[in-house]
Amino acid sequence: MGKENYFWHKLHSLTGIIPVGFYVVQHLTLNTFAFAGAEKYDAVILFFEGVPPQILWFLKIFVIFLPLVFHAIYGMFIVSRSEGNYSQAAYKFRENRYYTLQRLSGMFLFFFLIFHYITMPIQNVLHGPENTVMYKNWAAYLLSFGGLPLLMYVLGITSAAYHLAYGIWNFCIRWGITISEQSQMRMGRFSFGAFIAISGLGIVSLVGFFWAPLAPKAKTVEARISQPALPNHEINYGR
Repeated sequence: MGKENYFWHKLHSLTGIIPVGFYVVQHLTLNTFAFAGAEKYDAVILFFEGVPPQILWFLKIFVIFLPLVFHAIYGMFIVSRSEGNYSQAAYKFRENRYYTLQRLSGMFLFFFLIFHYITMPIQNVLHGPENTVMYKNWAAYLLSFGGLPLLMYVLGITSAAYHLAYGIWNFCIRWGITISEQSQMRMGRFSFGAFIAISGLGIVSLVGFFWAPLAPKAKTVEARISQPALPNHEINYGR
C-alpha cells in the first residue's frame, strides 16, 4: 500500500460500480417509498427485517460493508497521493474540475458515511427498526437539531450522486470501454444524466418524509369504519 498499484486501482474502480454503486442506486430507489407514505415505506423496512438473519448479515458484510470500506480507505489513499493541477490555466479544462470535485466529494463521503452508520444502521441493530429507521422516526430525526441531519443528508446524497456519476465515466476509461474522445464525450453526457437521476432519487426520498401524499386507501377505509352508523330513518337515499 506504500505505492500505486495497478491491481488495487482496478479493483477500487470496479468496487465503486459493483457492488457499491449498484447498492447506492438500489438503496435510494427503495427509500423513495417514503413518498408513498408511512405504510408503504415501513413495509420495505419490515421486508428486509424478515430476511433470514444469516443471509441478511452475509449480504451486509460481504456484499456491502467490506467492498465499501475497501473503496473508501483506498480512495483516501489515492487522494493523499494525488497531485491535482490547480493552476488557473489548467482549471479551465472540465476534466480537471471533474477530477478535483471527485476528490472533494470522496473525502466528504468518507466522513458522511461514518456519521450515517453511527446514527442509523448501528442504532438499528442496537435498538430495533421500530425505534430508528421506521417512517415516523426518520421524519422526526431529519428535523432534529434545527434540521441539521436533513442538511447533512442533502449534501451526502448529492455528493454520492456526483461521485458515482463521475466514477462511471472514469470506470469506462480505466477499463477501456470508452477509448475515443467521442465515446468519452457521450459517456460524459450519460454520467451527467445519471447525476441528475440519482440526486433526484435521494431528494424525493427525503421529501417523502414531509410531503403529505394523497390519502391512502387504507386510511380512508379505516376512517369510514370508525364513523358511527346512522339510524335507518336518518339515511338519505337521494330522495
